[in-house]
Amino acid sequence: MIVGSLSVDLLLGDVHSLKEKRSVVRPIVAELRRRFEVSAAETGHLDLHRRAEVGVALTSSDPAHCREVLAACERLVAGRPEVEVLSARQRVWDDEDE
Repeated sequence: MIVGSLSVDLLLGDVHSLKEKRSVVRPIVAELRRRFEVSAAETGHLDLHRRAEVGVALTSSDPAHCREVLAACERLVAGRPEVEVLSARQRVWDDEDE
C-alpha cells in the first residue's frame, strides 16, 4: 500500500475576515475531493485570515499514480487566481518504509 500526502501553504488575496477566508478555502477543498477522490481539509493557519494550509491525502497501490494525483492536486490549487502558493510539500510512503 502506498500513502501520499500534499501540504500546500497559501496566501489568500483580498480577504479581511475568517468568514471570507472560508468562502475561498472551502470551494478549493471541495473541488479537490470531487475531482480527485482524495481526502482534503484545511489543516493549518486556522486563526489567520490571509493564510491557509490545505492538506491532501490518498492511498494507492502504485507510487507513480500517487505522485501523479498529488501533482495534479497541486496544479489545481496553484491555478486558482484568488490564492498564491507559498510552498507545497509532497510525501509518498510505502508500507515497507519504517
